[in-house]
Amino acid sequence: MTAVLESRDVHYSYSDGFEALNGLSFAIEDGRKIAFVGPNGAGKTTIMLMFNGILKPTSGEILFRGIPIKYDSKSLRAIRRKVGIVFQNPDDQLFAPTVYQDVAFGPSNLGFPKEKVERYVNYALAYVGLSGCEKRPPHHLSGGEKKRVAIAGVLAMEPEVMILDEPTSNLDPASSEELMEMLDELNYGGKTMIISTHDEELAYRWADEIILMEGGHILYKGPPISAFSNSALVKQARMKLPLVIDVYRELVNRGLLNVPNPPRNILELIDMIEVVTKSRTSRSNPGKIFIWNVDISSPASLKVFLENRHIDFIGAMGTAAKMMAGEENIDLDFTYGVIDKCILKALAGKSSLIITSGGMVEHSLRRIKSYGKEYNLGLEAIFLTDINRS
Repeated sequence: MTAVLESRDVHYSYSDGFEALNGLSFAIEDGRKIAFVGPNGAGKTTIMLMFNGILKPTSGEILFRGIPIKYDSKSLRAIRRKVGIVFQNPDDQLFAPTVYQDVAFGPSNLGFPKEKVERYVNYALAYVGLSGCEKRPPHHLSGGEKKRVAIAGVLAMEPEVMILDEPTSNLDPASSEELMEMLDELNYGGKTMIISTHDEELAYRWADEIILMEGGHILYKGPPISAFSNSALVKQARMKLPLVIDVYRELVNRGLLNVPNPPRNILELIDMIEVVTKSRTSRSNPGKIFIWNVDISSPASLKVFLENRHIDFIGAMGTAAKMMAGEENIDLDFTYGVIDKCILKALAGKSSLIITSGGMVEHSLRRIKSYGKEYNLGLEAIFLTDINRS
C-alpha cells in the first residue's frame, strides 16, 4: 500500500531542551486506522503536530505522499488542507462567535468561494449531527458538541487524512463510542484516520495498526493483537491489558480455553467459549439481519417495513441514520457497537435491523457475511432493496 505520511529520522527538542522525539522513522499507509499509544510524555502529540506542519522537526523530515513538507506559508496552507487535526481540548480550536463561523474559518482561509464555503459548512455540520446549531456560540455547547464542531471544522476542508489527539477525553462512554463510530464511517469513506490515545481498550478494538511510543521512541508498530500478546512489550510500555484479553488469559490459565490467539472483542471470546463447550447447536437457526440504507430510502418506506415485519432489535450507525431515527421516533436498541450486537442477537435466534448509510452499508454486509463464513453459520445479512422492502 502507498505511504500517505512518513517520518524519517525525526528528532524534536522543545525550547527548554526537552527532547520529545529521538530518531522516529516509520510510514503510515493510505486508508488505514492508526492509533498512537503510550503514556503522557511519550511524544504522541508532538509527532502528530508535525504531520500538518504545526511543528517542524529539529532534524529529519516528514513526508506527505513521498514529498517532504515545506514550511513556507503557501506550502503549509496546502498541507493543512490535506491533513487536518482535531486537538484534544476543543476549546483550543474554537474561537469564533458562532458555530457557523468556526466551521467556515478553514475553507474561507483556503480561499474557497462563498457558495462553496456555505455548502461545505452545511455538509460538515449535518455529518456530525449539528444542523440547526449554526448560530449558537461554541462556548454554550457541551463537551461532546464542541468536539463535533471541531471535527466539522476539519471536515469542511475536505482533508485526505484526519488526526485526532485523545478524541474521547472528557466524553462519557456512550458519546465516546458514538464518536469512534463516526471515525469508522469516515475511514470507510476513504479517509486515513489517526488518533493518539493512552486508552489501550480503545486502541485494541479500533485500530488496524498501533504505533506504541515511550520516551520519544517507537517500541512497536503493527497489528494490535501482536502487541498485546507480547507480555514483555506490555510490561515495557507500562500498559494494561484490554479486559477481553485479561479474561481470555484467565480462561487459558485455568485450562478452560486452548486457543493460540486472543480475541479482539466480546463476540470472538464468546465464539471461543462455545467451541470448547460445544454449544453451537443452539445456533442452528439464527435470526436475520436486515440492512437499511437511509441514503436511498424514505422514512415512510422504513415505517412500512417495520409495520409489516417483526424486528426484535434496531440499531443505527452514523449520524444520518441516528438523526432520521430520532425524527421518526424510532426507538433504537443499539447506537454503538451495532454490528457485533446484532450478530449476537441473530445467534440467539432474534431478528435485527441496522439503519445506516454510505460506506457503512457495505462494511456491515461484509462483516456479517465474513463472520458467518468463518464460523460456518447460516447467518443471513439482507440488504433491503426496493424489491424486498415491502
